[in-house]
Amino acid sequence: MEDRSHKVLLALVMLFLFAVIVLQYVCPGTECQLLRLRALSPAVAADPYRAEDETPARFVPRFNFSAGDLLRRVDFNIKGDDLIVFLHIQKTGGTTFGRHLVRNIQLEQPCECRAGQKKCTCHRPGKRETWLFSRFSTGWSCGLHADWTELTNCVPSVVDSKKEVRLRPSR
Repeated sequence: MEDRSHKVLLALVMLFLFAVIVLQYVCPGTECQLLRLRALSPAVAADPYRAEDETPARFVPRFNFSAGDLLRRVDFNIKGDDLIVFLHIQKTGGTTFGRHLVRNIQLEQPCECRAGQKKCTCHRPGKRETWLFSRFSTGWSCGLHADWTELTNCVPSVVDSKKEVRLRPSR
């Protein structure tokens, strides 16, 4: 009987050692995310600026805009002469946002996008002029990834180059 209890005790010790070794592979380091109780509670939202090891953040977010700037409302008259110029800044999700502008916005007259074509036609309701100046509506009119200086010089000349004067939006 004593021999059997030694085997059971040895099996328990081996199981415990196996569990400790597996835990070290799954969760290396002094603090294990799996063992933290607050990590398991859904009510606690993780702070994206807090390091995993709870050290003070090296990056402190600073906003240069006031709440009024962020919440201000800008009226855009799609039926009038207003024009949206989309400045695509590289590696900021601009391609996705540009596609969203022409494909997903609910408008009285949505942009017409044909299968297989990257460029869409975005006309104002009842007019044959565009309300959006972007790569997905006018193509690469001002070059690939045109910056602010290129756009401020290029957009007026492209808009003014419309053949018919009545199709030119006034500014």
